[in-house]
Amino acid sequence: MKLLSKKTEAFTESVIREMTRVSNCYGGYNLSQGFPDFGSPEILKDAAKKAIEAEHNQYPITYGERELREAIAKKEKEYNGIVCDPEKEITVTCGASEAMISTMMALVNPGDEIIVFEPFYENYGPDGILSGATPRYVRLKPPYWDFDYDDLENAFNKKTKAIIINTPNNPTGKVFSKDELQKIADLCMKWDVYAVTDEIYEHILYDGEKHISIASLPGMEKRTVTINSISKTYSVTGWRVGWAIADERITSRIRKVHDFFTVGAPTPFQHASVTALNLDESYYRGLQEHYTQARNHVFETLEGSKFKPYRPKGAYYIIADCEALMNEYKTEDNYEFCIELIKRTGVAVVPGTSFYSKKENGIHQVRFCFSKKWETLENVRKAFKDL
Repeated sequence: MKLLSKKTEAFTESVIREMTRVSNCYGGYNLSQGFPDFGSPEILKDAAKKAIEAEHNQYPITYGERELREAIAKKEKEYNGIVCDPEKEITVTCGASEAMISTMMALVNPGDEIIVFEPFYENYGPDGILSGATPRYVRLKPPYWDFDYDDLENAFNKKTKAIIINTPNNPTGKVFSKDELQKIADLCMKWDVYAVTDEIYEHILYDGEKHISIASLPGMEKRTVTINSISKTYSVTGWRVGWAIADERITSRIRKVHDFFTVGAPTPFQHASVTALNLDESYYRGLQEHYTQARNHVFETLEGSKFKPYRPKGAYYIIADCEALMNEYKTEDNYEFCIELIKRTGVAVVPGTSFYSKKENGIHQVRFCFSKKWETLENVRKAFKDL
């Protein structure tokens, strides 16, 4: 029989989502995949029901229902300082994941290079392969997940088409500073490179950190694709409503790819998402308060064990060094360690190798997700009391 696609031989299915399946098999505490195990806001569930009852049940406008695009434009201007035309510069997608691959397909030609900070969210690798891009990696180094400017500068060249920036960052919790983003912007303008930013955790911040969109910096308005979603901020990861904001020239191409990938994001959830984007400031204060307490709880749990955690400044993940426990468990790699950990403690986490181009760079790391209810986090603390 004829060979199947060579592209699909270059990556595996998601290890993050695999660990959720493993957790389910063991009846474990799922601190692997990034979704809450607590209920979504009642106001949003009511809005979804009303949208269904109002017969918003057929195909949407492919690039997004008008009222949602208008709500996105309003919020982006107020929170991120991004001014965009909802008719020509916003594409509503099936989550941020589809926004990213649609953007990559719209930007990249064979032979183009993309720059990716690592550790990175695991989708970016397959996105690059599927779009035909050649990745160049720039390391974020613990404990503060800084990057070396010389490394970044050396990654740019005539073949560079785009740089992917995830801030706040999954899996490290790094929040890119204005100074860092300005340095990236200067290099993008020097080399005529696009910035593709994943800002899905923009409201989940700690210790006084501020989120900044690189598209708001002078000179970056027309060369940035800003990607976001309602999934994380509003605890509705299953709704699959995201978006990409870009100059009309780029948006017209993203919309073509999106149209033939998925046609459109779920219509009733698009309408319900307008309610989410119009929530007042008290919602976001409550969100930060909850996740700050959850971060501190899990960080203290890990500090009291043989893990060595790195304190995040944003998002809802903690990277921890697990070398001591790997030696104790006599496991050769951290995937094997994660399986042994759930067998012994009932706690499911993600092996750090999922977030690096070379497995040896993340071999002694695991990622914990703390977007969980207090009962879950307390049970994890009890499970780790003897570690």
